[in-house]
Order: sequence, then structure tokens, then C-alpha cells
Amino acid sequence: MKIKCCIALFSTFLLIFLYAVSFILAQEVENEAEFEYKEPSKKAPQFWGELKKEWGACKAAGDHNQSPVDISNENVEVIAKAGDLIRNYKPADAELKNRGHDIAIYWTGDPGSIKIDGSDYLLQQCHWHSPSEHSINGQRYDMELHMVHKDKQDKVAVVGQLYKIGKPDAFLSKLSEEIALLTDKRVNKGLGKLDAREIEMAGRNYYRYMGSLTVPPCSEGVTWRLNQEVGTVSQDQVKLLRDAVHDYADENARPVQPLNRRKIQLYRQDAN
Repeated sequence: MKIKCCIALFSTFLLIFLYAVSFILAQEVENEAEFEYKEPSKKAPQFWGELKKEWGACKAAGDHNQSPVDISNENVEVIAKAGDLIRNYKPADAELKNRGHDIAIYWTGDPGSIKIDGSDYLLQQCHWHSPSEHSINGQRYDMELHMVHKDKQDKVAVVGQLYKIGKPDAFLSKLSEEIALLTDKRVNKGLGKLDAREIEMAGRNYYRYMGSLTVPPCSEGVTWRLNQEVGTVSQDQVKLLRDAVHDYADENARPVQPLNRRKIQLYRQDAN
């Protein structure tokens, strides 16, 4: 009887341990001192996979499915129907964070979710990269937004939006004063209620593929939705985000990774 109880307890602890490990691996690393972007540095992207054992996926060797990628026409399969991405956001308390390597917004409570393939993914946070991490037919853009979501099993889905220099982005304009207060400071700034519906997505056509987080631990199994149409952002807004982070991350884009036989789907409601 005691042996059975011990086995049951061991199994319970093992399941808790494995869940904790999977949860940690699904998180983006926030300690800015642990990795960098600029060359030359032993913490630059090509060395991320060697800095920690649990960051091994960052090496992008073999059949790894890493992000970001270059989306070229020859690797895109057009799906002639409206996208199945449903956004159900609502106002919730949020705070602005300077993570050293980027500026991010974290929501608390229930900021709403997106529905993908029948599953709900709760919005966690959003952040910006410049230049863009993904490229289209070899072209990188001036900035990229990532909206990070998780479902009840801690599976991750990221909605991405590319930007080029042009008309200011209304959502960033609303936050410009708060972002300026965080310049080169690892502090948080409460934003009160913030509605993610204010983040404009350009068009309804989008690319879909399976990839990874673009920062350590580079965990895979991430569902990516990247809008096909490119939005606009002002030069001053890009500069504001770059000035706010530390010098080594003023350009905080990971190089594109091998596609490794993956196919990218383009959901186009206007396709014939």
C-alpha cells in the first residue's frame, strides 16, 4: 500500500515538474542581460543556442522550425477563403514595460482573446521590433508588432503586423508620452484600462505558418499569423521605440531563419 502511495505521489510531482518546465519554455526571456542583438558579441543571435542548455532550439539546426522567416512567393500556398482568425478583445488593465531589449504592454485580468481553429487564445502582451523580423520576398520593413496569446494548454499564437514609414500609427501616438518616460529605464508604467481593439490591423488577408518564439528560449510550436498588408508608422515613432531601449537593442530583430521545407499559407478572401 505504501509503495502504491509513493508511486502515486512521485507521478504527481513528475507531472507538476513537467508542466512547470513546459510553462517556462513557453515564456519569452525578460532578463535583458542574458542575450543581445548587436555584433560583435558572444551573446548575439548566432550564439543564443549555446548560452543555455534550455535555449538549444535557438541553434536552428536540422529540422528545427524557427522564426522569423522570409516569406517568399514560391513557398506560399494561397487559401481562397476569408481567414479564420476571430478577434474578441475588450478593455482591461495594462502596464507598459521597458524590458531593455524591447518595449512591451502586458495586460492583466481578461483583455479578451482570439479564436483559432475553434480554440481560444487569451491575449498576454504585445511588443515591437525594428527593423521587422519577418521579411517578404527578401524585404524587411521598418517595424513589426507582435501580439502574444496563449490557450489553456499554454500553446502560443502570435499575431504580427509589419509597418513601413508613413502616416503615424494611432495606437503608438496614444502611448508616446508614456514610452518617452521609460527611456533607458527598467520600470513599469500603469496605463489603466486599455482596449486591444485600438491596435489597427492592416487588411484581412494574412500568412499562417508554424514557427517559434523569436527570442530565447526560441520555443517551437508557435502558431504565427502575419498580416499581408503593411501598415504605416512615422519615423519619429520608430525612433522613440529605439531610443527607449538600451543601446545594444536599438535594432532588436533576430535574423531570418531557415524555412526547412515548411509551407506558408496565405488566407485571401479576394483570391479567385
